[in-house]
Amino acid sequence: MRRIAALLSGIVLLSNYSNERIMAEPQTDGQRPSVAAKSASSEALGPEVQKDLATLREATEHLRDFETARDFGGWSVMISGCMDDPAGGIGFQYGNPKLIDGSVRVDAPELLLYEPEKNGRLRLVGVEYVVPLSEWTSATPPRLFGRDFAVNATFQIWTLHVWAWEHNPNGTFADWNTNVSCDNQPGV
Repeated sequence: MRRIAALLSGIVLLSNYSNERIMAEPQTDGQRPSVAAKSASSEALGPEVQKDLATLREATEHLRDFETARDFGGWSVMISGCMDDPAGGIGFQYGNPKLIDGSVRVDAPELLLYEPEKNGRLRLVGVEYVVPLSEWTSATPPRLFGRDFAVNATFQIWTLHVWAWEHNPNGTFADWNTNVSCDNQPGV
């Protein structure tokens, strides 16, 4: 019951921001590096992290299609509207309530991050792992990919972003991605 209350609290808090749009600065060159380019970036990720990223991509490959994720995968709860900021974008956050608990697994992210495309479809760009603070009983933060989760005090969660499907010049695990925007969001 505590887990459901924590999830609902987070959804309510996030929904307060769902209709608010923060503008991102436009990209000047119009080019986006591919995920393959990410692996060629200067970011040094060890073999264990690379293995975990491959596991995550394999686990989410079938969720790249939003309709499949929503209808088959269980990620049907919109946690936030499309979010972007001068620091970059996150896109739409869709959550799987069954996964939001006191555990973390590389192959089971709690949130999927989708960017709106010009054709009206949503494109999977990353994932976010979340753990309600009230559910984590360890003295140390949750940890995946060799990184500690960060506390988001506003939403009372531990969080870790992973840009598995869109290169992020700021790093694979940065909170915001400068290659993601809400420019193609319907009604914008």
